[in-house]
Amino acid sequence: MAKIQKVAELAGVSTATVSRALSGKASVSPATRARVEAAAKQLGYVVSATASSLASGRTRNVGVVLPYLDSWFFMAVLKGAQRTLTDAGYDVTLYHLAPADGLEMESDVAHRRSQLFDEFLRRQRVDALIAVNLELDDHERSALRDLARPVVGLGGPIPGLHTLSLDDTSVARLATDHLLSLGHRHIAHITGDPDFERDFQMPATRRAGYDAALADAGIEPDPLLVRGADFTIEGGYDATLQLLGDPRVHPTAIFAASDEMAIGALLAARDLGRSVPVDLSVIGIDGHDLADFFGLTTIDQFPEAQGRQVAQMVVDELTGNSPEALDEELPYELVVRRSTARVSAA
Repeated sequence: MAKIQKVAELAGVSTATVSRALSGKASVSPATRARVEAAAKQLGYVVSATASSLASGRTRNVGVVLPYLDSWFFMAVLKGAQRTLTDAGYDVTLYHLAPADGLEMESDVAHRRSQLFDEFLRRQRVDALIAVNLELDDHERSALRDLARPVVGLGGPIPGLHTLSLDDTSVARLATDHLLSLGHRHIAHITGDPDFERDFQMPATRRAGYDAALADAGIEPDPLLVRGADFTIEGGYDATLQLLGDPRVHPTAIFAASDEMAIGALLAARDLGRSVPVDLSVIGIDGHDLADFFGLTTIDQFPEAQGRQVAQMVVDELTGNSPEALDEELPYELVVRRSTARVSAA
């Protein structure tokens, strides 16, 4: 392996500058950093992680906290974040705060969460933390302040921290308004089960947007048109079977709170002999990779780009370039495909 002195000679700088440049110090100009990195790459020089950590107090490691590992959406966010962090020279440590399931109690989840903030993070094995869909309480925010590590949140505003938030109420209103603009009046909504009403209460917020859009159109929301599911294709499929099999309601459209549940709705409609969009229009939220394949109309929230953006915010904070705004709104876009159409004449 080439010595640091060789890198310094090739780049035309001191060994101290090489050390600062390769450890991510903000005091090195971009031009000098690029020259040092090019020299190190040419000579095959890699900084010792242990030595760099001891010298700089930095681990070149960023922690990412996720609530689910089996969700397409969160994996897309992680993919975007990991690429950006890797390009910036950081490793990634994943922390999984799984919700309670049939094998454990809520107390077990609370203990695991407490361990993260009171034990794992205090070991100082990460330089910064990305909290995805994690609403921090006063104790947790205090624990993070004590660590003096940058923390960036994704999913909703967290007091005192830089965050990226999606306006879920407006997103749901846009989805519902799209169906209303096509003449639909009997619009069903597939939302999350009560188990999903945790951090930031996303299902309830999207339900509120749906209700508000109907109210603005002079339509009284019908509780029978609202069904709960678990944000999976299977959950959306089962909820739609129950909905379309209920003789008390006759929806002409379904707004699902996620694309996976919307895809489940499409499959259930097909199995029941309902034509989409002639008999039933369907819209979801996310921008799923499979949405185009299924011809699904959706509100794209660009999850991979969200991951890249939140990771870049962390990198900026680590290099002394903190964003000015504490909470920034994430973009979203209506993407119309063949799963929605004007309501059929009675």
